[in-house]
Amino acid sequence: MALPLTYNLRNVLVRWRATLATILGIALVVAVFILIQSLAAGLEQSGRNTGDPRNLMIVRKGSTAESSSQISREQLKTFGYLPQIARDGRGRPLLSADLTVLVSLPRADGNGEANVTVRGLGPMGIELRPQVTLTAGRWFIPGRREAVVSTKMAQRFAHCAPGQHFKTGGKELTVAGWFDGGNSAFDSEIWMDADEARDLFDRESYSSVLVRMMDTNAAAQFMGRMEKDRRLPMRVVPEVAYYSEQTRTSVVFKVIGTFLAVAMSVGAFFAAMNTMYASVGSRTREIGTLRVLGYRRRAILLSFLVEGGIVAALGGLLGCATSVGLQSLSVFLGWQFGTMSFNTFSEVVFQFRITPGLAAQGLLFAVVVGVLGSLLPAIRAARLPVIAALKEV
Repeated sequence: MALPLTYNLRNVLVRWRATLATILGIALVVAVFILIQSLAAGLEQSGRNTGDPRNLMIVRKGSTAESSSQISREQLKTFGYLPQIARDGRGRPLLSADLTVLVSLPRADGNGEANVTVRGLGPMGIELRPQVTLTAGRWFIPGRREAVVSTKMAQRFAHCAPGQHFKTGGKELTVAGWFDGGNSAFDSEIWMDADEARDLFDRESYSSVLVRMMDTNAAAQFMGRMEKDRRLPMRVVPEVAYYSEQTRTSVVFKVIGTFLAVAMSVGAFFAAMNTMYASVGSRTREIGTLRVLGYRRRAILLSFLVEGGIVAALGGLLGCATSVGLQSLSVFLGWQFGTMSFNTFSEVVFQFRITPGLAAQGLLFAVVVGVLGSLLPAIRAARLPVIAALKEV
């Protein structure tokens, strides 16, 4: 015969002072775990949000990112007019030969400098990225040494307001406007004209080519043809898949989050154990009475484990609520988080992203800590001799 659940709930409420510290400790562990894992989720979401399913990304074989890729103008002419590529109303192929370079810019708070990705776009580059919208000023005009800056990057780096100037490559660029990348990887970039960028940074080749396909069948034919052409050592992947691959930095946050959660859970584990030991010590006669009433040792053992799980679940719920509240606050205040991409070695901006799956993981983690921390006290309670327990004052 198992003890009713109401018995455990009443014990938690009656001894709320003893359990409050445990609840707060577990809540802190869960909040830290969820928040750090949400940074990884936000970084991954930034990659998944990037790209158009109709587009294909072409880079050199063996390159891990655009910054390490080279596509010559002669190679571009070889495939730039293949029939699978979609055309605009004037019959021009919808492709953009891009150049990506790293430049060092001073931070807006004056705290040093950081690498930023400057992307040189072909004439069709903006049209091929419909998720990007202009939010202030205007788009750059080729030949005028102008650039447009992501709104989020403009908040993090100096001299990036429309009309201001910043120096790179020994030359000065004028900021023509700001754009919004729609929470994608483009939020971490500065855009300018590709040919002007090649001249400015003394580059002969492009870094990548973005092409729009006529349809799904055309995309498969194009990829197969590029794979078979030995003159073109190129790797062709869907644009969305390419940017999803570029979020390897998120693994670091996952490892850090798990490590911190495990380290902090040791403290939460002992807090739960102390709370339950104290509960056993104060309820010795009560446990003896339960044995006299016919409750078996395994019922008492299970009851204390359930009680520890309830305490931990309360802490887990509080931790989830805290992390969601901090995420909402960061969105409301417009906070942005940045890290260095291990693929491009440039600044990447992103936001917290707490998913239902992350919240469930945090809650499950809390319950496991609570149950394990209650195991030894529960065994002690179950093994108390009936006579000795009834004699306790």
